[in-house]
Amino acid sequence: MRYADAGVNIDEADRAVARIKKLARRTFNRNVITDIGTFGAMYALDKLPARRPVLVSSADGVGTKLKVAFVTGIHHTVGQDLVNHCVNHIAVQGATPLFFMDYLAVGKLNAKVAAEIVRGLAEACRANGCALIGGETAEMPGFYPAGEYDLAGFIVGVADRAKLLDGRGIREGDALVGLASTGLHTNGYSLARKLLFEVAGYGPETYVPEIHAKVGDALLRVHRSYLQPIQRLMQKGLIRGAAHITGGGITDNTPRMLPAGLAARVIRGSWPAPPLFDLLRRLGRVPQDDMLRTFNMGIGMILAVPKRAVKRALGELEASGEQAYAIGEVVRGKRRVLWA
Repeated sequence: MRYADAGVNIDEADRAVARIKKLARRTFNRNVITDIGTFGAMYALDKLPARRPVLVSSADGVGTKLKVAFVTGIHHTVGQDLVNHCVNHIAVQGATPLFFMDYLAVGKLNAKVAAEIVRGLAEACRANGCALIGGETAEMPGFYPAGEYDLAGFIVGVADRAKLLDGRGIREGDALVGLASTGLHTNGYSLARKLLFEVAGYGPETYVPEIHAKVGDALLRVHRSYLQPIQRLMQKGLIRGAAHITGGGITDNTPRMLPAGLAARVIRGSWPAPPLFDLLRRLGRVPQDDMLRTFNMGIGMILAVPKRAVKRALGELEASGEQAYAIGEVVRGKRRVLWA
């Protein structure tokens, strides 16, 4: 027997690596000192954009949003989702991304699909100014159903110790500014898929007038990066903290940026929630508390801004094309969200 008889195709793996190399090299900068395929990827720290550098890292996955990619055959957007998700996780602490690495696990490797995934990774890396310097593609027969895969990633960025967004600068009375999401981002897909595909009986190609889109297109909207608006406000001294609204929604993520003794008072209805969320709520008669802890409800990032500077911050954001809303304030209390 040969290795191929056990379900592992080394030739297909070689074809995938050849395509991946070309895509990854387009993200390289002068700090990348190894090519794709070495045992360990190397990134020089000679010229970092920080006087007292602190490395900030995060790892994450795309989750069951991948199931939508499987049924639609669209694979490049999930790569963008993954990079942007990880970028947001370190941007909220004031970090600039340096490099990214991915992990792709499949039951049977398809070089074309792998290249599409990496095309999305490379696209997002270039847009966020970081290098895709390596990763792992694992072919594991019998571990994943045919046509399915898992995708995860790891990012490293750098922040100046004096400019870290660690929440310590947040004060009572600071304003909470919400930045619009592009959709579900990468959270709540297990519930969303059940409601749309099982309860409503929709298919990926079903056009739903209420959301002005086909179901598959609505679910695959890319999880956006908030790196630029955060850095824009940091440069002008208009931000004291930031919370990426991921799993757990506004309810569980907002307190993560707050110091002890402070809470977030968030005003319901202070921003326009996209119709997709109302559709999901009605399809499953989902309790409001569950909606708020499962989905981002149209807000993908919350910023803590000095009260005196909130108008200026909103002006800066809107001038750069952001949809930004004043959605509440920081108040005294335990680290949690108080809904108003």
